Amino acid sequence: MAVDKDLLELDLYGLLGVGEKASEKEIKKAYRQKALTCHPDKNPDNPQAAEVFHQLSQALAVLTDAAARVAYDKVRKAKKQAAERTQKLDEKRKKVKLDLEAREREAQTRDNEEEEIRITRTLEQEIIRLREEGSRQLEEQQRLIREQIQLERQQRIQGNRVGNGAEGKITPKLKLKWKCRKEDETGGGYSKEVLLRILQKYGDVLNLLISSRKAGSAVVEFATVKAAEMAVKNEVGLTDNPLKISWLEGRPQSNPSSVHCDSSGQPRTSQASVVSERDYESLVMMRMRQAAERQQLIAQLKREDEEESHT
Repeated sequence: MAVDKDLLELDLYGLLGVGEKASEKEIKKAYRQKALTCHPDKNPDNPQAAEVFHQLSQALAVLTDAAARVAYDKVRKAKKQAAERTQKLDEKRKKVKLDLEAREREAQTRDNEEEEIRITRTLEQEIIRLREEGSRQLEEQQRLIREQIQLERQQRIQGNRVGNGAEGKITPKLKLKWKCRKEDETGGGYSKEVLLRILQKYGDVLNLLISSRKAGSAVVEFATVKAAEMAVKNEVGLTDNPLKISWLEGRPQSNPSSVHCDSSGQPRTSQASVVSERDYESLVMMRMRQAAERQQLIAQLKREDEEESHT
């Protein structure tokens, strides 16, 4: 894998806004602060946000890996020394004959170039290793950022719901079914990430729980009725394993005597007939799990901020 040459030209410390002797904790704190402001999800109209976020991620990966940081510091120091030598040579040019100066510069340049090539290759090898093995620090920080953005999004949705007088209303929930054998480790092609990618194009998804009791079954909770209606009406899922989507809770009122069809084209009766005790049990478990995860995330971020404030 070729190393991104632009990375070798970046001032990674300056990019994160930290000093050369910054600790790993200071580097991670600076990364989170800058990454949150330029995350592509928060800057959908800024085409440069993704590039800046990528550069910040590369800086974190290199500076939180001991070997890669040492290699980068050597390259940085070599470039700085080369600039200083060039400046001194320019000053010396006024005092030394041009032929002696040319020979001296040639010898120094050759040695400097060989040394720079050697340490640059070391940095390139460390960067390739990071890309092949993955940076644990980068993955952890990006996971925290994604969870914090999701938390802020949920809080914003809940705030809007209260501000609009919608507190106490039932949020729309849908039941998802697809063909899947119990021993199928791929889940019939549907993982939580796949289902979120499919459903989030219709609107914000508050919760998603794949049943651990029954293979090929899940419950999804949308933030708005409109998003749920669009998903029921339009989504068919994967071509080789279609989704069957039906209302579980929060369906708009309609004629109770009429018969409706789900996304698979099969007749479906009123909402009350499809809500089972198991569905409600799964929904309650999902809400409790999501609430516990949010509390753990808030507590973790609070502890990190307190530790960093003491340092």
